[in-house]
Amino acid sequence: MTSHQPGQAPPLVLTVAGSDSGGGAGIQADLKAMLANGVHGMSVIAAVTAQNSLGVQGYWELPPEAVRAQLDSVLGDIGADAVKTGMLASKALVELVAEVLAGVSAPVVVDPVGVSKHGDSLLAQDAVEAVRTRLLPVATVVTPNLFEVEQLTGVKVVDESGMRGAAEAVKELGPQWVLVKGGHLPGEPADLLFDGTSEYRFTAERHDNRHTHGTGCTLASAIASNLAKGESVPEAVEKAKRYVTGAIAAGFPLGAGIGPVDHAWNLHHA
Repeated sequence: MTSHQPGQAPPLVLTVAGSDSGGGAGIQADLKAMLANGVHGMSVIAAVTAQNSLGVQGYWELPPEAVRAQLDSVLGDIGADAVKTGMLASKALVELVAEVLAGVSAPVVVDPVGVSKHGDSLLAQDAVEAVRTRLLPVATVVTPNLFEVEQLTGVKVVDESGMRGAAEAVKELGPQWVLVKGGHLPGEPADLLFDGTSEYRFTAERHDNRHTHGTGCTLASAIASNLAKGESVPEAVEKAKRYVTGAIAAGFPLGAGIGPVDHAWNLHHA
């Protein structure tokens, strides 16, 4: 981890996402992952969920003026070395966040959150089009899983050979880089990073652990943290993938359902 001098601020990362009352995903996961990756995390809350290890029981998006005020407050005074977006819930919020981020020079990591780990929808149907046409063009890196690839492009991936086509389809929507996450495919989990010409594959061992709540939020936050520290995109993704793999291996039971990954595993092992 990059160290910073006492009394000097570490790199700054802003997450714009939903709150997870169970603490495993969303804003809570983002801030824990940022701390574990050596940066100062800041948050703009776009929605509040009632959720636990069993699923999402409900969510309430914040009014656009509340989200805009948070963005103006943080970016106007503190600034950010990288921004990460997660659950944005509605068309109005997606459009607002995209408009603000278009004027930010820091790298932007977009986790195009469509559904929760339990299959609960976290994005209004009319908001998908706004993600496609407004948010992805401002993304430095977008990190869809295979369900989100299909939601955004209509491309259905059934095996690893389809990942390049999926990455190309998402790239056409305007992000600089696409990271297609293949964790839901059988076999060794492989992710494909693509910028329109170069292709990088990242594999990891598959851990037999069902406690994987928050993996998507955690990965995107770790990528943003590494970009804030000055890493290139392939480097940032490689390090983030290593961090998330360790967090999944150390995931722990919580409540009666799916527990979270352990965001602090690398701090325990330091």
